[in-house]
Amino acid sequence: MSDPATPPLNRRSRVVTQGDQRAPNRAMLRAVGFGDDDFVKPIVGVADGHSTITPCNSGLGTLSDAAEVAIRAAGGMPQRFGTITISDGISMGTEGMKCSLVSREVIADSIETVCRGQSMDGVLAVGGCDKNMPGALIAIARLDIPSVFVYGGTIKPGKLDGEDLTIVSVFEAVGQYAAGRIPLETFRAVEQHACPGSGSCGGMYTANTMSSAIEALGLSLPGSSTMAAEDAEKRDSSATSGTALLRCIESDLRPSAILTREAFENAITTVMALGGSTNAVLHLLAIAQAAGVPLSIDDFETIRRKTPVLCDLKPSGRYVATDLHDVGGVPLVMRMLLDHGLLHGDCMTVTGRTMAENLADVDGTPPELQSVVRPFDAPVYAQGHLAVLRGNLAPEGGVAKISGLKQTNITGPARLFESEEDAMAAILADQIRPGDVVVIRYEGPKGGPGMREMLSPTSAIIGRGLADSVALITDGRFSGGTYGLVVGHVAPEAAVGGPIALLHEGDVITIDAGRNLIEVALSDAEFDERRAAWRPPAPRYTSGVLWKYAKLVGSASEGAVTG
Repeated sequence: MSDPATPPLNRRSRVVTQGDQRAPNRAMLRAVGFGDDDFVKPIVGVADGHSTITPCNSGLGTLSDAAEVAIRAAGGMPQRFGTITISDGISMGTEGMKCSLVSREVIADSIETVCRGQSMDGVLAVGGCDKNMPGALIAIARLDIPSVFVYGGTIKPGKLDGEDLTIVSVFEAVGQYAAGRIPLETFRAVEQHACPGSGSCGGMYTANTMSSAIEALGLSLPGSSTMAAEDAEKRDSSATSGTALLRCIESDLRPSAILTREAFENAITTVMALGGSTNAVLHLLAIAQAAGVPLSIDDFETIRRKTPVLCDLKPSGRYVATDLHDVGGVPLVMRMLLDHGLLHGDCMTVTGRTMAENLADVDGTPPELQSVVRPFDAPVYAQGHLAVLRGNLAPEGGVAKISGLKQTNITGPARLFESEEDAMAAILADQIRPGDVVVIRYEGPKGGPGMREMLSPTSAIIGRGLADSVALITDGRFSGGTYGLVVGHVAPEAAVGGPIALLHEGDVITIDAGRNLIEVALSDAEFDERRAAWRPPAPRYTSGVLWKYAKLVGSASEGAVTG
């Protein structure tokens, strides 16, 4: 948590007195609608991520409107300000994707800067895309003022010939069309129908994973993380969140009382049960660091081993987030976990009640005649799906998503690529064969810079029918929509001389998720010889935001944070 040298200005120091030094502050606030009686009210920041850049954020303005009205009605004075977004789906596969993870830090810095600079008494953050959410949580942890997060909601599935579509359907269709497996007409139809309106990508991809994790952390309202963006209940939930925030301010309930070690364990457990995104590892580590909570990549492996995957959700499963919501949402899953001793029920939440109290009236039995959420004794997988792998190729660890795989191990020759673009070209040109281990390096936090997601190459591999016979490893990361035998977040990364930088074409790599192993058949002496000859590449950027990010960012094994 941040520890300012002097306490921030609060509402008590804004009380009108004649001739005091706060008069200029009050004069400015009068210009935006404050009257004499308003200076003693809590001043509440509404950090609004609305934009038309992406459907994930295009509906956030109406949610912020509802929250503002509720905050005023509850006795607060809302002050609304904007924060940014980058659309992962639109920037995917391009140079622009390097700015995606960078935006998480920019979002966190912007929210912290405004709330600290304007002496907010509390903040309600409204976000809808992959980086709005962890960015807001990092800021909330740093500020430690009463806070509530509002998720913008999930997109409803697209439909084509009776099948649900998501944005990942389009990425996979690229590979299918390039391989001649679908005609042009089908390819175009998938693209035209995949995204029907506002909301974040519909499977248990990164946005819905992080909204669920935030609900499990206790910083958003119960049941709010799987609502559809365009449904009325989402707007109602935003208003209720504004009211809840005023109660947190009055009782001085701060994030430091909510973001405990046990709360992070609850979030990790919930992510495992849902079958969530690998990005949850990166983001929860970063939020924990901002909160001053000790959390390591190995904690994910510990929790994975005792947590079943209970939900059959895309990308490796059949259903989308709205299907989960219809059968009980995250509260159902958490109640099941609580009933079987896998959650800490005494963790405090923004409702002012503990997690167990929030879940007291939830039926922990999955409804009959549905298969979105499985019974606890008949899970989709007996153990969690996000495995931490180590070995001489990843001494600090790498993260594998092992759900939906026919096999979880492979030994094969390294096919080396120095960028995502080079790998994509080779896949589409049919230069990758069954048994190959595709290696995409210099895409890590420093090397990219920005740690791009490799959804385009993994989707192309799947689209060409190679999902069960080709592996991919990278010091970059993966979209929440990725599945297959893939290992990301390999650390140390290539740009700092990690072992992945020392590979040669054809080196024999073994990935064995069952043994948590990722290694290359090289002796220590061979590694030493190659390391002595290795030279770091010239930086790809020498000015601007990506240059600054590369200078500051740390290892993916610690959340890829900048400070």
